[in-house]
Amino acid sequence: MHRLNVRALSSIGAAFLAVAAAQPGTASCGSASCFLVTHSEEGVEAAGSFQIDLSYRYVDQTKKLDGSHATSEVLVPKINFEQEIIEPDHHREISTRNTMVLLGLAYGITSRVSVFGVLPLFVEKNHEHFDDAGTPNETFTNADGTSGFGDVAVGARYALLVKANDLLMGSVSVELPTGPYKLLDSEGAINEPTIQPGSGSYDGLITLYYVRHQFPSSLEWFVSGSERISGRNPLEYRIGNETVATAGLGYAAGQRWVFSLQINGRHAGRDDYRGEGVPSTGSDSISLSPGVRFGPGKGLELYGYVQLPIYQNVNEAQLAPRTGFIVGLTKTF
Repeated sequence: MHRLNVRALSSIGAAFLAVAAAQPGTASCGSASCFLVTHSEEGVEAAGSFQIDLSYRYVDQTKKLDGSHATSEVLVPKINFEQEIIEPDHHREISTRNTMVLLGLAYGITSRVSVFGVLPLFVEKNHEHFDDAGTPNETFTNADGTSGFGDVAVGARYALLVKANDLLMGSVSVELPTGPYKLLDSEGAINEPTIQPGSGSYDGLITLYYVRHQFPSSLEWFVSGSERISGRNPLEYRIGNETVATAGLGYAAGQRWVFSLQINGRHAGRDDYRGEGVPSTGSDSISLSPGVRFGPGKGLELYGYVQLPIYQNVNEAQLAPRTGFIVGLTKTF
């Protein structure tokens, strides 16, 4: 397979290889707010080559669900870290809007081995809710969110199989607790864990990715799977583990344009606090994610993806994403 085709299509097919993610690997995403298609520098890089990837991501998390059905009210618990208890149905959620700016770096040690890192330069989660729902003290809080630097991820990937028409990649990464996770809300208490820029825990991610080029056509298909294993932070909070599976097609229209369509499945386990399951966390979802890449030359590529949820099923009642998008650029030196 031509090296350009391998790099372009393997980059397109990579799903949730972030965190390094991170996803997130990037910041703490919570149960439903992560972008399933997270562009990665995944591919066969020449020894000594260096790659920079800069992206902007946005997820509008405003859909109110109870299980897989729409609901008019989303009541969720508060984690009272000061008293070390879970307060059920504490506040009524209205919206959470997630913004991230990520910088990805990758270096080819050999033709098969690369090391990489993901730096969440800016993570912002604007959150609206009613505190003390159903009590005389109920009040509306506008944009009681958080912002800051997120959790850095570092890892390595290896080309397990490289043939004329086939590429199989594996990667392992660790997310470090570099982002703040104890930011306070408007009442002076530690804010919700799922809207903090960082998780406060050491997390791991294992990923496999396979792409097949249908030579001599310009069509390729790919599959990938990843497992995120979350640690417990010093506050005794642990975000649920996550499994992501992706399948898709990529089509190269000439030398500069590549179009793709992915279907992404995600299972997020329930969070727990001090060994107790946290209500209104954990979900299953399926999304369609069309994308496009443009390579003007000289090692530069521009890309964009849109995430369109087609199935969502949450534990209890939660806010779920309506849509999301990612735009970015990649430069190889």
